[in-house]
Amino acid sequence: MTVDYDFIVIGGSTAGTYAALAAAHLNARVALVEPEGVQSNCLGYGAIYSLTLTQIGQFIQQVYKAPEFGIQPQIAELSEHRKVPSINLTEVREWVQTVVSNCSERNSPAILPSWGVDVITGKGEFCRRPYLGFVVNNRRLRARAYLIATGSRPTIPDIQGLQAIGYCTPADIWQEGRVETGESGSEGEGKSEQDVTPEVLPPKLLPQLQGSWVVIGSGSTGIQLAQTLRRFNCQVTLVTKAPQILIKQDSEASGLLQAQLEAEGIEILTQSPVTQVRQIENKKWIQAGNRAIEADEILLATPQQLNLESLNLEGVGVKFSQQDLQVNKKLQTTNPRIYACGDFTNGYQFAHIAEYEASIALKNALFAPVFKVNYQGIPWAIYCEPQLAGVGLTEEQARERYGKDVLAIRQYFKTLDKAQALGATTGFCKLLVRHNGEILGASIVGAEASELIGTLALAMQQKIKLSAIAKLPHASPTLSEIVHKTAMEWQRQRLSGNNNLKNFLEFFFNVRRSWFN
Repeated sequence: MTVDYDFIVIGGSTAGTYAALAAAHLNARVALVEPEGVQSNCLGYGAIYSLTLTQIGQFIQQVYKAPEFGIQPQIAELSEHRKVPSINLTEVREWVQTVVSNCSERNSPAILPSWGVDVITGKGEFCRRPYLGFVVNNRRLRARAYLIATGSRPTIPDIQGLQAIGYCTPADIWQEGRVETGESGSEGEGKSEQDVTPEVLPPKLLPQLQGSWVVIGSGSTGIQLAQTLRRFNCQVTLVTKAPQILIKQDSEASGLLQAQLEAEGIEILTQSPVTQVRQIENKKWIQAGNRAIEADEILLATPQQLNLESLNLEGVGVKFSQQDLQVNKKLQTTNPRIYACGDFTNGYQFAHIAEYEASIALKNALFAPVFKVNYQGIPWAIYCEPQLAGVGLTEEQARERYGKDVLAIRQYFKTLDKAQALGATTGFCKLLVRHNGEILGASIVGAEASELIGTLALAMQQKIKLSAIAKLPHASPTLSEIVHKTAMEWQRQRLSGNNNLKNFLEFFFNVRRSWFN
């Protein structure tokens, strides 16, 4: 029996759009089903929006630091402790929207038909009888294989009073809307007319970048937005029930990042689960652990739940939960003709990892299911300041797997001439290496860490030993020297720990010197 398509993608997320376009370039017949009312492209859209806001926050921070370089900008003094530059939020919004529009339009679902992709809008569901298909708009679509790429949305925690009082999610900020079922909070205490001029603010953006905020959740998105809000002169408290921020990452790197956030004025409460939210005299009060916190806004940066409603996955034998969709290393669900990628698989909400998964699922679906995912050589980055980037295993994971055959090598940004010139000496590069030079993992926290991690990721993928990196001179002065210096530190430690080699070298040079006596 013939099929309508070679490949049907369900969901217009970043990964779904990428997969549909890649399949079309291979001359496959492809359809992309974009459910109405589901913000499936939020991952890619939000990442660009958040990154652009973060960059603007860094520009603001540079104004704060200008006196260190002998530059005295004209800034308004709100108090004896805090000075802020003049910020026109209307122009900020316009710039962010321009960047998002330019970046999003290249692979948006709107241009897919020009590349041969059939874009179908509407909610649908899988059907098993009389044959496997996907029904949308009363039309049954059939394909050799299907890809679920519907993305996810924030989980709304079960906190007493939260629904009644109101909250924001990152998507609300990115889309300049907000969820608000209670009364609106008043302006934050201590605000001055010098801070922001009310008449230049768009109405929806007004509550987003002023006042006092409580950010619930300490993942990458929460940390980026917390730092950005603080740099826009908001009072920010970051609350998490975990013992540290970024609980999945290297504890040493996340500890340094937490110290930097606290130095900027962000209060961080760890091991403080939120149990209740109340409203008292137009203020929101959040009970976090044994603390009661007053705030104008609540931002939920909580884990994601999957957009899988009404797909009838049970009817076609696909096992799933709200936080997880069961897939194998080939990204097949429990129905081998149905694949999945994105937030379903590894817990990391990074667009480039979702696209990598889409490429694996695509090859398996169109040709033969023989390709498997391998996350060990894929880098990731968190765009706060300083940036945090990593690849491979953390130190805890490496020692659990390889025991004593693990060396943790560090080099600090303060040793770099370029970092000194930039005034960006906070941070370090940490490599996890076996005694034979095999790189198991890396963490970089510091300026432009996202740009530096690629060298180490390539070395891990191509199984290049650390000795080869140590032999390669890097341009100087550059930040990339941190990788070379860390590799050189590994060589130095190897030499200092090899007593036989040290004894031989001492004997060798003693003999050489005696020849000239």
